[in-house]
Amino acid sequence: MKRNCTGLVLAGGRGTRMGGADKGLVELRGRPLAAHVVDQLRPQVSRMLIGANRNHDRYSALGAPVISDATPDFRGPLAGMLAGLSRCETEWLVTVPCDLPSVPSDLVSELVRVARALRRPAAFAAFDDEPLYVCALLHHELAFSIARSLMRDQLSVSRWLDAQDACAVPFPLPLGARANLNTPEDLAAC
Repeated sequence: MKRNCTGLVLAGGRGTRMGGADKGLVELRGRPLAAHVVDQLRPQVSRMLIGANRNHDRYSALGAPVISDATPDFRGPLAGMLAGLSRCETEWLVTVPCDLPSVPSDLVSELVRVARALRRPAAFAAFDDEPLYVCALLHHELAFSIARSLMRDQLSVSRWLDAQDACAVPFPLPLGARANLNTPEDLAAC
């Protein structure tokens, strides 16, 4: 399973809900959020990438190649997913947002297992029944479909996944945990 998957930490956003801070570099327990994600995702994949549109040197220090969106205008997660697929040399790309503090240890294996069982080209995680669309598994052949959506200015990850007939894969959250940390308040509560 591991050799067929590339992991991509999505850290290329503007950080608008985090007051403009580069969210992946905001610290949690003395380390950047993205470092937590890299450490938890790396054992599950054969290759790691970090998608970032600024602070490349700081992200490079996390020990994975840093890639940027093809467009400089922060087009959102689909642009990061396309950048990852363009560098993906495996059958699957697994994308995880930089603000997911607890990546399940079976995230990749479960996403792949369900997608293969249902013969779907994409799957996404649902934490306690709440979908987290950017925590997704994408077959490498989906790059053209994402590029077409971006050209048409269709930037919604959930709508794009729906058009791919993606399936939701349930994961439990530990008691009191949050699926992702979008705001300074979320970070403080964690």
